Amino acid sequence: MSYTHLTKEERYQIRAMLDANCTIRCIAGVLGRSPGTISRELNRNRGQRGYRPRQADQLANEGAAASRRRPRITTRQWTEISRLIRLDWSPEQISARAALEGTLAISPEWVYQFIYADKAVGGDLYRHLRCQRKRRKRYGSGRDRRGRIPDRVGIEERPADVEKRETMGHWEGDTIIGKGHRGAAMTVVERKSRLVRIGKLPSKSANAMRQAFRRRLGPMVEAVRSITFDNGKEFSQHRLIGEDLNSLTYFADPYASWQRGTNENTNGLIRQYLPKDRNLETLTGGEIRMIEHRINNRPRKCNGYLTPNEVAYNKREKLTVALRS
Repeated sequence: MSYTHLTKEERYQIRAMLDANCTIRCIAGVLGRSPGTISRELNRNRGQRGYRPRQADQLANEGAAASRRRPRITTRQWTEISRLIRLDWSPEQISARAALEGTLAISPEWVYQFIYADKAVGGDLYRHLRCQRKRRKRYGSGRDRRGRIPDRVGIEERPADVEKRETMGHWEGDTIIGKGHRGAAMTVVERKSRLVRIGKLPSKSANAMRQAFRRRLGPMVEAVRSITFDNGKEFSQHRLIGEDLNSLTYFADPYASWQRGTNENTNGLIRQYLPKDRNLETLTGGEIRMIEHRINNRPRKCNGYLTPNEVAYNKREKLTVALRS
């Protein structure tokens, strides 16, 4: 049976049953409505003097008229939304950033419906949604079998203020490996802003890692205060990296990836572009610049829907201005 709105007569019945101390469930049963319908009616159309049938009917009619007058999203705006989706913005990021800039009121669910409607007619927007795959928990005995790193400083000695993310300049570093161990890249992300830098590695040697850090963080050395590494042997030149960048270096505990949660999460975002079945020997500088640009210019919920670039450089951008009607 199709849904019909409450009538004025039903609203008078609701008032009478409220006066008789009937419960919402009881009122719903008498009117043949769901308890949710009655509950919403009492919440939405109640005045300062309580629920009054005539006023409630007037409020409901005014709300319906306002809904019909509400402007719809134009074809031009949907085109811009499609562009943002193809930049790998999530529906939540599109909705929240547009609200932050005051350009368009649109719910994430509306964007999802648009994506699935596009898929139904053969479109490919859905391919830009980030799928959450089940991750296998990595178990370890608590002993690191990768060998000792000389002069290693554990994360327990890292200043407590780094954990609070209140100041810029504290980074987390890791390595991602290509399929069949063919090719590798270093990834490093700033904890407060989530700004990411990626560097291709010609080999997984400690010296290659040091050179990658010099190449990718050297131009912004003034923004590097500390780096927290994974326990891979490729970071065994951490002291030299620290000297190159005038920064302190620390290591997370073995098999405790959550201590570098920012880096782990960022690697997941990078894997959208460099999946695990990708040979990283073919990784190009152009690809790296594209990936960095996509991630660093995408609004992040953890940043109040500001982008990593905006937080890092304290400069606001207009990213959804084309959505303005």
